[in-house]
Amino acid sequence: MSTEEWTPVTFEHCDHVGGPFYHGTKSELKPGDELVPGFGSNFQADRVSNNIYFTALVDTAAWGAELATALAGSEGRGHIYIVEPLGPFEDDPNVTNKRFFGNPTRSYRTLGALRVIGELEDWEGHSPEVLKEMLDNLAQLRDKGLDVIED
Repeated sequence: MSTEEWTPVTFEHCDHVGGPFYHGTKSELKPGDELVPGFGSNFQADRVSNNIYFTALVDTAAWGAELATALAGSEGRGHIYIVEPLGPFEDDPNVTNKRFFGNPTRSYRTLGALRVIGELEDWEGHSPEVLKEMLDNLAQLRDKGLDVIED
């Protein structure tokens, strides 16, 4: 992605970003439910999340669902919900311009709410080997104190 192809998404400039949008989680939700900040993080114990995170890519949401479920020690692969942001949003600074230029994961966060529109039933998860590799990488970051979430 070149600099001409990526426009930063900010709270003041997010209307150009189209959905559909997805949220991957371990939680069971139903249409009409609203996800709001101020609850425990799926990725760090004892941490309250100031934002709600979402993506425009199913694969990115799959990572969210699978990792949240695995880190909670729950069975299954989690859930991916089709969501609608109810307020402005911005690029997720935890991934934007970190390993790749721009926001190739199309990950965003909002201080507002996300409304659940429905559940995406037919999605492909990652292989057990790939998921284990990601969990091992996260554990290494945590052991080194590098599992920082900019929230």
